[in-house]
Amino acid sequence: MKSVIVGTAGHIDHGKTSLVKALTGIDADRLAEEKRRGITIDLGFANLELISPAGEPLRLGFVDVPGHERFVRNMLAGVGGIDLVLLVIAADEGIMPQTSEHFDICRLLAIPRGLVAITKCDSVDSDTLDVVRLEIEDYLRGSFLDPARTPIIAVSAVRGDGLDELKQELARLADEAVAKNAGALPRLPIDRAFVMKGFGAVVTGTLISGTIAREQELQLHHRGKRVRARGIQVHGAATERARAGERTAINLAGVSADTLARGMMLTEPDTLEPSTRVDVRLQLLNNAKPLKHLSRVHLHVYSSESVAQVRLLEGRQLEPGNSQLAQLRLAQPLLMVPGDRFIIRQFSPVITIGGGVVLDAFPMHRSAREIEGALDFLRKIEAADPQETLAMRVERSGTSGLSRADAIKQTGRSQTEIESYVQALAKSNRIVRAGALLLSGKAAERATSALIIALENFHKANPLVGGMGKENLREAMELGSEVSGFLLDQLSACKKIEIQGELVKLAGRSVTMNADEERARKTIENAFSSAGLKVPALKEVLAGLPIDRLRSQKIVTLLLREGSLVKVSDDLVFHRSALESLRHRVVSQKSTAPKMDVAHFKDLTGVSRKYAIPLLEYLDRERVTRRVGDIREIL
Repeated sequence: MKSVIVGTAGHIDHGKTSLVKALTGIDADRLAEEKRRGITIDLGFANLELISPAGEPLRLGFVDVPGHERFVRNMLAGVGGIDLVLLVIAADEGIMPQTSEHFDICRLLAIPRGLVAITKCDSVDSDTLDVVRLEIEDYLRGSFLDPARTPIIAVSAVRGDGLDELKQELARLADEAVAKNAGALPRLPIDRAFVMKGFGAVVTGTLISGTIAREQELQLHHRGKRVRARGIQVHGAATERARAGERTAINLAGVSADTLARGMMLTEPDTLEPSTRVDVRLQLLNNAKPLKHLSRVHLHVYSSESVAQVRLLEGRQLEPGNSQLAQLRLAQPLLMVPGDRFIIRQFSPVITIGGGVVLDAFPMHRSAREIEGALDFLRKIEAADPQETLAMRVERSGTSGLSRADAIKQTGRSQTEIESYVQALAKSNRIVRAGALLLSGKAAERATSALIIALENFHKANPLVGGMGKENLREAMELGSEVSGFLLDQLSACKKIEIQGELVKLAGRSVTMNADEERARKTIENAFSSAGLKVPALKEVLAGLPIDRLRSQKIVTLLLREGSLVKVSDDLVFHRSALESLRHRVVSQKSTAPKMDVAHFKDLTGVSRKYAIPLLEYLDRERVTRRVGDIREIL
């Protein structure tokens, strides 16, 4: 059954609650004070089942809001998730101050459709009713409730006049309404929290997106606490699952009722996060005063509210009737995603002055010099579809890349939606997968070119070094390990670079030496190869070379990396051939003397204890021998 939320709007005592009761049979005034004073103070709820013009069943959930100016903040807590507005105007009073304020709020929230009910038509004559109708038509002309396409129905909750026609129009509009996305990430803004005897903590709200199932784990924001949906009701009936667009009550396990409050939100765990800074398109009402840069306002998003500072991005003042890109800095974190609508009210006196739409709930930090680029980004994502928006957010992340978790958090889209966008964007190389990160194709190309240049510069500056260390290259490029590894793998696969252990070099690049350096290399290698196991001190060999110490050390490093020389300890270096000969000599002893001590080893090799201990430890590391106490077993 399709579910649609209808919100009432209108001035105090214009008959909103009486009309809802006449339509549904449910009195939405639930508080004792509301009964005593005869006015709606807080949100009330009712439901009605109708049949669409095509014969399909429809479920309408009514959110009845207070009309008194003192309770507009309560009205704002319930109006955020509605699909249709039922604008109620009394025939005996016509358009009044809260009629206008409620209507402005509906326009700012971009509620797409609705209808008008002229209530109390039994209390005026036909001429007065015609005058009121003309007044309403003139007031609504050019708005989303333009009388050319919006029904204006005179009704009487007392006599029942017009109720059948009103239900018929509600069914038609509900049938036309776009259903909320049940496949999106679930979000339930909490508008009531209370204790039910025998059950515990219960919260209610309009499920604005996604689906919540019984026993599902949820996350409560902005506390971040994990809770469980122990039981679910939709319009008062128990169910296994609540879907987007339904008025939902959830019995929560894992939390006490005294920690719950209106304004919190339930989501799927580890998906969305609250923020204290949001970039927005801000619209000021025609009758508002100019809004100055750094002004403080009251911010209302769904059922939540916070004080916010307005930082205008395109000027120092926003004029009435105009809009501007701005950043809102919140006194407390609220959970918002791009596309969410909000209302701002003047800090004092508290009246509605404007609203707008969230563009970026996690804006990047930027300096004054970077503001133009930020404005360009906001203007583009304002007009972009979800797939293009993801591409732009990945491009904004540069060579840092964007994780899928951050992609979900920044866009408000589900993992399934993100993956479908990535697949489409990957076909044109707009996005590439760098391990668990998403990287723009352009950023990958730029980083690849810069990496090649870095290696070329390294080879020029270090002709005696076989390659650049992976970690040194990554740090020089200021890349994360995943992106660096991805780029190196890509370049290696297309044979532009060669990776040898921890060294990276351009493909085909070899060490180049001049005549002096080549002679020095031969001198060093010969000095150690001819010495056998009685090697000279490395510093003595280097001191006798015709080249400077730095180049000498680089040649030694080269010989160590290619394996011609082997460092056995900090101050002992041997030629590879000497160690190979030692290995064979020791292994040949196994059949006659499978165990040896240090003295036996010294006799076998003819070396002093200074050399014997490091060489035995080397043989242990190479798994030629194994130390057992003071004895070595030959393996």
